[in-house]
Amino acid sequence: MYKLSKRSLNKLKGVHPDLVGVVKRAIETTEVDFAVIEGVRSLDRQHQLYNEGASKTLNSRHLTGHAVDLMAWVGGSGSWDWDYYHMIAKAMKDAAEEQEVTLVWGGDWKRFPDGPHFQLDWGAYPK
Repeated sequence: MYKLSKRSLNKLKGVHPDLVGVVKRAIETTEVDFAVIEGVRSLDRQHQLYNEGASKTLNSRHLTGHAVDLMAWVGGSGSWDWDYYHMIAKAMKDAAEEQEVTLVWGGDWKRFPDGPHFQLDWGAYPK
């Protein structure tokens, strides 16, 4: 069983409590360790990511604390291998279902798949 580091817990500050609960439950059940690499994001940071092409919107759920980005942690370092993100997504989706939270995984998006990204559903969690 894995646990969140202090750094990951700090990255969850300001994130919606329902999403924090899902992340905390998912780390207990995941098959692969992960870290929280981004929670609440400033508008300046969002502009930076948009200008770099790393984001397709200036209306990110990160701005309101409704999204997190997670990184697979394997063998002492981060990994971008999609196989790990499918495992993390399973743990996150299972935790969300268990807690009755409507969660969206960026890896399911057709136009711009984003494996590290998890957000609360717009309909269930408006701004």
